[in-house]
Amino acid sequence: MRKGNRILLVDDETDITTTLKIALEDAGFIVNPYNDPLIALSEFKPGYYDLVILDIKMQEMNGLELYAEMRKVDNQVRFCFITAGQMYYDEVRKEKREEGEEPYCKLNTERFLQKPISNVELLETINRVMMQR
Repeated sequence: MRKGNRILLVDDETDITTTLKIALEDAGFIVNPYNDPLIALSEFKPGYYDLVILDIKMQEMNGLELYAEMRKVDNQVRFCFITAGQMYYDEVRKEKREEGEEPYCKLNTERFLQKPISNVELLETINRVMMQR
């Protein structure tokens, strides 16, 4: 992990974004939290973030749909996903995608974190993802 890396965090639960923001900032990251995926997408800039952490189950747009839209803006940024339910995670990963797009099922399962997540597990996963190319 490099201190000062920028992380975009999107979860529709305020208590989750607050808790994760504190843990990540304590570890030296710069964190921009959002509770609305549509606002996060509208303010997302290419080349600005080193990592994006998305909740999978959100009201306006699920995290994998948001992932697909953000990939259109910046195909270099790394992603992690958090979810409260294994069943929902499995269901969403099976969704059909538009022709020519990367299927969700091909996403690296190591990038999916199950809520509740410990700070240690969160930081270990982020460090591992940040080291990957």
